[in-house]
Amino acid sequence: MTMKHIFKEGSSKDAPLLLLLHGTGGTEQDLLGLAEMISPESSVLSVRGNVLENGMPRFFRRLAEGVFDEEDLVLRTEELYGFLDSASKGYGFERSNIVAVGYSNGANIAGSLLFHYENPLKGAILHHPMVPRRGIVLPDMAGLPVFIGAGSNDPICPPQETEELALLLKNSGAQVDMHWEQFGHQLTRSEAEAAAVWFHKIFTVE
Repeated sequence: MTMKHIFKEGSSKDAPLLLLLHGTGGTEQDLLGLAEMISPESSVLSVRGNVLENGMPRFFRRLAEGVFDEEDLVLRTEELYGFLDSASKGYGFERSNIVAVGYSNGANIAGSLLFHYENPLKGAILHHPMVPRRGIVLPDMAGLPVFIGAGSNDPICPPQETEELALLLKNSGAQVDMHWEQFGHQLTRSEAEAAAVWFHKIFTVE
């Protein structure tokens, strides 16, 4: 399955490729500036979700605000996983060297990759994510670095949801770092800067 996307080759072959995953109503253009802040030398694969909700692109369907269509979530997660396999062959980047950077709906599909596959990513930056699914056995995530940016007053993703996700990831072995702000569901510059600092601490790029 093809997905509308942008691929930009970076100046460093060793730096992780950044997989950019937009929020509801976004496009593959949305997070390019964020990628530039986090790791300007990285190659970038920015993907547009294949689902439309009232004309707004998303990565999977939902039944209501905060209520995911689990069947579609599983299907779309598989679709994205397969797309990453084919894109890595087509563009010649290392499949095991991908760090996802997702916001809101994009963070949820990135989280879903981690929930459904063994080692689908080298790491993940999740801005305002929710718990993708409950009641499933998660794969081993030993040592997987995950950054979570969250709002202590986020109306869409309440703090207890963020804490629950962090705990599920930690219990599966992931190394989770959390960054809290007080700007609701917004992705702020200071949150992006915190993600960049975290990225360079974890993935030292020569």
